[in-house]
Amino acid sequence: MKTDKGKKKQDKKRKFLIFAAVLLCLICIAVIGMSIREIIEKSAETSSVGSRPKTTKDSGHTQEKRPEKKENEEIQQPKKSVSEAERILLEMTVEEKAAQLFIITPETLTQEEVLTQAGDVLQNAFASYPVGGFIMMQGNIVSPEQITELNHTIEGMSINAVGLKPFLAVDEEGGTVARIAGNETFPVENRGNMSDVGSTGDPMKAYETGAYIGGYLAEYGFNLDFAPDADIWLNPENTVVRYRSFGSDVQLVSDMTAAAVRGFHSAGICTALKHFPGHGGTAEDSHEGFAYAARSPEELRECEFLPFQAGIEAGSEFVMIGHITVPEITGEGTPATLSGNMVTDILRKELGYEGIIVTDAMNMGAISANYSSDTAAAEAVKAGVDMILMPADFYGAYEGILSAVASGEISEERLDESVKRIIELKLKL
Repeated sequence: MKTDKGKKKQDKKRKFLIFAAVLLCLICIAVIGMSIREIIEKSAETSSVGSRPKTTKDSGHTQEKRPEKKENEEIQQPKKSVSEAERILLEMTVEEKAAQLFIITPETLTQEEVLTQAGDVLQNAFASYPVGGFIMMQGNIVSPEQITELNHTIEGMSINAVGLKPFLAVDEEGGTVARIAGNETFPVENRGNMSDVGSTGDPMKAYETGAYIGGYLAEYGFNLDFAPDADIWLNPENTVVRYRSFGSDVQLVSDMTAAAVRGFHSAGICTALKHFPGHGGTAEDSHEGFAYAARSPEELRECEFLPFQAGIEAGSEFVMIGHITVPEITGEGTPATLSGNMVTDILRKELGYEGIIVTDAMNMGAISANYSSDTAAAEAVKAGVDMILMPADFYGAYEGILSAVASGEISEERLDESVKRIIELKLKL
């Protein structure tokens, strides 16, 4: 019996140990299963966070994660905006830029005695030499219909060649200088000399005269008048500007000049103040040779410069430099046209003029009798001039500019400076 009882106790003990072992195994399996599940869940959460859009604390808006910059990758800088004028300039050749500096008569390109119609010869020549503008002289102007058609055709040629309108200019001051009002075939009135307008003492008369002249010029296709004359008539023996000047009083001439500029502008015509630094105190005629102004810089600032300043403030697009020698500024024997002291230091810097500076006609005696066309053109640009009017030898002057640029005598940056001014104004025409 004892043996049976002992066996039963051992069986119970064995069963208890087996039960305990099984229970322990189950507990271990459960613990291990939970750990594995946590690892899987954390792994999934980490993967999900890495691919989910970022949320800003402030706004709650999602932000896409930016790709990291590669080690050698360049940072893209924002591009500087390029103006329309700069875009056109960038597309121009040096030859096209050089041609834009010139205003010539149309027959200069065709080698005819006088041109009144724009045919294939002019069109072909213009394609090779797309000049900045044309000035129409007495012979080019026959009738209202003819000059309107000529201007219209030339404008189309220029737009087709370089994408820009040309300057279509004329000398129409009124009175003794009137290419159109002095022609009987035109139904317009010659409003008389500016000396007569000035004698009224009323700037409104100058405004009305400018508006009237500008009105018929615009009707006939012009966009630039080489007027008004801003000279003060200081020398009674000076016959060059005697009737072209508004008078001899500084304030009067200043007021009249500004009013005339505004009058032309009201009709959509660009103006050119002339003849800087002042032709009214000279005795000589620059058409024939050097004209001298024995004036100090201080005297000029207190007198001759003032009408030009008034015209500049009124918005004149051009200032015409005269072939006038001022020894104390330009030195002996150097005309203002070729003087950096006069063009750049005084007109551009001191007076702050930012418009186009154009020469007086370069075929006049003061230049043609003393300089070759290539030298004169290059020296004018070096002095700070933007446009060259009627050189005695256009082709020589054109080649003179190209040679000076090629040699570095004139930098391409200097050339671009003038051409950009020209383009900027043409885009407004």
